[in-house]
Amino acid sequence: MSKLLGYQYVVLRCVARPEREEFVNVGVVLYSQRGEFLDVAFEVDETRLRALSPALDVPALQRSLEAVRAACRGEGRPHLSSLGQRFGWLSAPRSTVVQPGPVHGGVTSDPGAELRRLLASFVG
Repeated sequence: MSKLLGYQYVVLRCVARPEREEFVNVGVVLYSQRGEFLDVAFEVDETRLRALSPALDVPALQRSLEAVRAACRGEGRPHLSSLGQRFGWLSAPRSTVVQPGPVHGGVTSDPGAELRRLLASFVG
């Protein structure tokens, strides 16, 4: 039997018009301390986003999501050395177009597969 690893995750939301409090889920960040795992998966459905906000700058959204990917890898700003610090920074509330939802947790034997499952469940 595979060893079960605890993990935490946040769903990333595109909040194109914060004053309306409307959002579309666009990604998931998953962190497992024991699994030494931190990664993001995202999927941008431009048609769905444009229905919410026709003027949304989709390339800027893509750049923001790529910045999340870079932060997971310890690249770019801010420079945080541990995976836990990076997850803490990525899961902190912010008022930008890409916002993390609440932190949730679970257990898995395969964090990468769980990330893909969560993406399909919450975004796909």
